[in-house]
Amino acid sequence: MQEAILKGVEAVANLMCCCAITAPKGRGVNLLYTKIFKGDEKDKVAELMERIGKEKGLSFFVRDAQNVRDSILVVFIGTKVEPRRVPFCGFCGFGDCKSCEESGAYCSFAIGDLGIAIGSAVKVASEHCIDNRIMFSFGKTAIIGGFVPKEVKVGYGIPLSVKGKNIFFDRK
Repeated sequence: MQEAILKGVEAVANLMCCCAITAPKGRGVNLLYTKIFKGDEKDKVAELMERIGKEKGLSFFVRDAQNVRDSILVVFIGTKVEPRRVPFCGFCGFGDCKSCEESGAYCSFAIGDLGIAIGSAVKVASEHCIDNRIMFSFGKTAIIGGFVPKEVKVGYGIPLSVKGKNIFFDRK
């Protein structure tokens, strides 16, 4: 791979992490966690994705694992799910934050903030002409595989690629 492409993708990945962290958040509370996976660590997540896919009959995990292997790196964006204690909210489906916590549900502000952060990050990749795809499969695997801190409960991976054809489309 050309050194210029590698350096360019790494620079964009760093900008994506910055963009995610500075994206708007409920009550201004940052519970996000970002990490850039590359090299052996990226491939270890891909191996686990493939194993999970085969064990659980989830063909999209196997397909996504190959996309991860073929990517230069993967930006992970995840979140803790601590309630924000916003009065009169209930968007989590419970009457209040205490009920939400007791049930083991996730604060909707944390999940919403994660979505805004991911959207902001992929916008940066797109603006720099870096092919990308948001992957639940990578995020779930990174979390259950212990590749991120245990406090991070929800997350997604965003693999990045620079090739003559976007590897994340025309997939089977």
